[in-house]
Amino acid sequence: MVLVYIIIAVAFIDTFSQLPIIAPFAIDIGASPFLVGVIIGMYSFANMVGNVLSGIWIDRIGPKRILFIGMLAVGGVVFFYSLASNPYELLVIRFLHGIAGGLIVPAAFTYLGTRGRRDANGRTMAFSGAGVGIAAITGPALGAIISGRFGYTFLFYLISGLMIGFGILAAISLKEKTKLKFATVDKETKKDSKFPKITVLMPAYLSIFLLLFTLGLLTYSLPLKVSELNIKMEMTGILLSVFGLVAILIFILPTNKFFDQWKKTRLMVSGLIVISIALLCLTLADTLTEMFVAMAIYGIGFAQIFPSASATVIECSSESQRGKAFGLFYAFFSLGVICGSFLAGLFPLTPSYQFFMGGCLVLIAVLLYALITYALERKR
Repeated sequence: MVLVYIIIAVAFIDTFSQLPIIAPFAIDIGASPFLVGVIIGMYSFANMVGNVLSGIWIDRIGPKRILFIGMLAVGGVVFFYSLASNPYELLVIRFLHGIAGGLIVPAAFTYLGTRGRRDANGRTMAFSGAGVGIAAITGPALGAIISGRFGYTFLFYLISGLMIGFGILAAISLKEKTKLKFATVDKETKKDSKFPKITVLMPAYLSIFLLLFTLGLLTYSLPLKVSELNIKMEMTGILLSVFGLVAILIFILPTNKFFDQWKKTRLMVSGLIVISIALLCLTLADTLTEMFVAMAIYGIGFAQIFPSASATVIECSSESQRGKAFGLFYAFFSLGVICGSFLAGLFPLTPSYQFFMGGCLVLIAVLLYALITYALERKR
């Protein structure tokens, strides 16, 4: 299990390490500002496609094989970044990278879901969330420092080697349930094998979409807010690290037991409300201290939502459906990032108004979901 957590961290380091360097790299090989935006967004778009394909294939041949194939494919594709000589070649590589990367995470989380104890899914997903948080903190710094000292090519070689190495290690070390035949289903699950009930999984899908929507908004607007307050630009990375550190502490400390003691839906709803409060605090923040407090609050909300939503997918899908369920879960994950950053760039508002609108949108979505759920329960 520990190896899977490490693989999850490595997979996300692959993504996060390129965040600070992909734009300048694209500019260096001749990309226009518009094309730079397309190149950045292409990964998330292709990642959605990869997530869905991963879910379908996992249920046919099992998560271990898809995890191995995905990591080898990413390792190979990342190597070709070093050979890109114009922005159009880079665009194709980003697309292939997104497809290959989309295979990995659903496979890793499906594997965790089949190996973990059913009464401890929340804690299992909390530990996996810690892996994501560590990658979010270390990945950008790793990418910036290594590319700055040794060049872009060395970074691409390093990430390529890590992905291939851990892919081979996963193939050798991970054990898959022999009794579970992913290609076939028994009579009890056959009628439901196409896909689990979407109404049961909707809280998890909505929560992860809204969470990543706000993260996409933060990625776009937080640097602008820092600049607006005449704070040093390097504080942006530190502010983003604060929410990651708070979330990691909640994931790994004894507080993680609450993920299995409290109702998952309540944790997700309360987490979204906390996220909204954090965005509203960023709206009103006038000092660096206030922004640190807001990001710490955001980290609390993030910590409530991510493991609860992931555990809901495990609990509300059978093993013959889990690959598809996680594939669509991470498709919503990628879609949230795209929508958040796209809408922030689409409307020419000040950063404070963008945070205010984002907080209000999340609160409205939570309220609408609560009303719809209440109406459906009244009809039953």
